[in-house]
Amino acid sequence: MMADDRFDALAPLFQAGGYHHISPPLLQPADVFLDLAGEDIRRRLFLTSGQDGLDLCLRPDFTIPVARTHLAGGTAAREAAYCYSGLIFRQRPGEIGEIPQVGTENIGRTDRLAADADMLALAVDAVGTLGDKAPVIRIGDEALFTGVVEALGLPKVWRRRLRDLFGERARLDRAIARMAGDEAGEKDARLGFLATLEGADPTAAHAVVEDLLCIAGIEAVGGRTAGEIAERFLEQTALASGAGIGPMTADTLTRFLDISGTLEETGTALSTFATEAGLDISGPIADFRERARLISERGLAANAITFAADFGRRLDYYTGFVFELHEGPGPFSQPPLARGGRYDKLLALLGAGEDVPAVGFSIWLERISSPEGAIEGAGK
Repeated sequence: MMADDRFDALAPLFQAGGYHHISPPLLQPADVFLDLAGEDIRRRLFLTSGQDGLDLCLRPDFTIPVARTHLAGGTAAREAAYCYSGLIFRQRPGEIGEIPQVGTENIGRTDRLAADADMLALAVDAVGTLGDKAPVIRIGDEALFTGVVEALGLPKVWRRRLRDLFGERARLDRAIARMAGDEAGEKDARLGFLATLEGADPTAAHAVVEDLLCIAGIEAVGGRTAGEIAERFLEQTALASGAGIGPMTADTLTRFLDISGTLEETGTALSTFATEAGLDISGPIADFRERARLISERGLAANAITFAADFGRRLDYYTGFVFELHEGPGPFSQPPLARGGRYDKLLALLGAGEDVPAVGFSIWLERISSPEGAIEGAGK
């Protein structure tokens, strides 16, 4: 079933919520995705170029194209609600790279917590309309993780590295182990060079590394410019030195990442953690509790929702609440039916000049099998 056919079933639901259907162009500027979409998507782009030499790609998701369309249509902070249907394109070994999706994006709505709850409820209704009446839900919140990292007073380089890895637990655990000094004896051929940079003026050190890369003829690697590679080298300098971070801080981070459970259990666990760790994360915890209350008000079954402190999206523009819907019952071992979350920094990164609240979700239609007649009978 194509995306447009499935969209016909969802159109009444989206229209009732005030969502306007748009169709962003298939061809998108590649540099936007190389800069913002995260390493996983960058590796899977279908790339081409225009006659003017501009690097292009087939759209690998809808969120960035919808945000670009929004920016082109007027004031960035204006409130607008969009829905979409069509194909995204990602290279997938052994599978077709054309993926049908439908979804929604809500931009400019300032009551963020209520907007989060509404978006989750809409995703559940949409997946139910397409055939799965009782999905199980996993949620996370990068704002809580960021709050813990900031409250620990970690050096800037570690804060950035940990946020970059959030959502990929194995790599995050390795970084935390390195923070604790567990890998202090590991030898690396680059450490001699990195040691020469340690303690240098950051601006001067950045210029030195960038000049060396340019002399070597390296302009870009994996979509990163020489300047970005230089910044990575400087991060490695701080990481190699350990920056004075010890096992207690690492243990605190691990204890936070291990928190999981129902919304009620998690609220209690977060408060207990903050007290025992001596961290002031009262703001993110209050937001978590209020969002949980609003989710409950929308009639979502509490026993179908699991919070995991280490759950995040490996897309660089997500900033807070995230969620996935899976076919239930059972663990979250299979690919999700739908994914969504909050991305308040994306429009600023695209040129808005300020953060703009935004939240949305997309449904992976190939993963949903609708019951016989569900699509044909909808909307008649």
